[in-house]
Amino acid sequence: MNKPTALGLIDRAKTLAPLITREADEIERTRRLTQPVVSALIENGLYRSLLPQSLGGAEAPPEVFMQMLEEIAKADASTAWCLGQCSVCAMTAAYLDADAAREIFGQPNDILAWGAIANEVHVVPGGYRITARWDFASGSRQANWLGAHVQVVEADGTKRLKPNGTPEIRTIVFPATSATMYDVWDVIGLSGTGTDSYSVDDLFIPEKHAALRDDFTALREKGPLYGITTYSMFGLGFAAISLGVARATLDAAIDLARGKATVGLKAMRENNAVQGLIGRTEGNLRAARAYLYATAAEAWHDLTNTGKISEERRAALRLASTWTIHQSAAVVDTAYHMAGATAVFKANKFERRFRDMHAIAQQIQARDTHYEDVGRSILTASPVARGPTT
Repeated sequence: MNKPTALGLIDRAKTLAPLITREADEIERTRRLTQPVVSALIENGLYRSLLPQSLGGAEAPPEVFMQMLEEIAKADASTAWCLGQCSVCAMTAAYLDADAAREIFGQPNDILAWGAIANEVHVVPGGYRITARWDFASGSRQANWLGAHVQVVEADGTKRLKPNGTPEIRTIVFPATSATMYDVWDVIGLSGTGTDSYSVDDLFIPEKHAALRDDFTALREKGPLYGITTYSMFGLGFAAISLGVARATLDAAIDLARGKATVGLKAMRENNAVQGLIGRTEGNLRAARAYLYATAAEAWHDLTNTGKISEERRAALRLASTWTIHQSAAVVDTAYHMAGATAVFKANKFERRFRDMHAIAQQIQARDTHYEDVGRSILTASPVARGPTT
């Protein structure tokens, strides 16, 4: 495997794009990333983009991670989605005991995936025991480790609470061979992600394989990257994927407009309405990208200079991620309609990107309730804490 370096990740993603483009139809058909794609991602270290350098990872800044995903998403959204999901899951290594982290992430092909928060683990001597099922495990078909986010139930039956009185959520990690997989991902978009379900039956989890993820008091790694929660990184990553899908869709519409003519009408490239629509849509896409990256850069500036980011900054990251996904969906819609009847043919890939984009917009990172959360944060913040600072 080529050892990943932060800056090299973007170039490697660009280099892999032609392979991923060639494999995209098979990824769609089988609802899985193909072995050539998975092998190439592993060989080039892309799954290890957010893994600590102490474990051979790139520990890449958010901007590099986002650009890497953008390039992959231009070729295939499902591949980018799996890569983004599993890369963020690897940030768990920063919270695990050092020996456990090496056990789970020590080899180049060690990949972790997980599903939605659900269920409980019960405390037993040396660790925990659990019988449960989880859904929405993107990238699980490539993973050799699976995880889950669960509440902890003490031996006396009471729920373990954090100091603030809320239930303690632990991320447990176990070999994928310990789980039963369920082929349930039959969907209209992001079909190739294999976002299936999985279950375990009376499984023992050693204490060292349970982490207080996103609890900064439990951090073992001290690099600035790990001052960002995995929740925020999911948002930034999936927003970047949206930008990649939107860029590829708009570029395809522009290429089409340069050569398409309808009987009795001007060629699209000579049509004033089409020219104006492309100009406005291009501006909207560039503005969304600039906003997302500027917000991420502000957070990174704080982290590298102070080691932490404020709640206002976290809210800004959530707002930028959510808005960028919605703006990208609007760009894809415009490009799709601009293409006319050409867009409905599978050979032209407009319809796949349309479906993928709207599957992304249905995910938790694009919920409208994020705007409510951000609005609440803005209304309770002091005036000097609002808006960009750099």
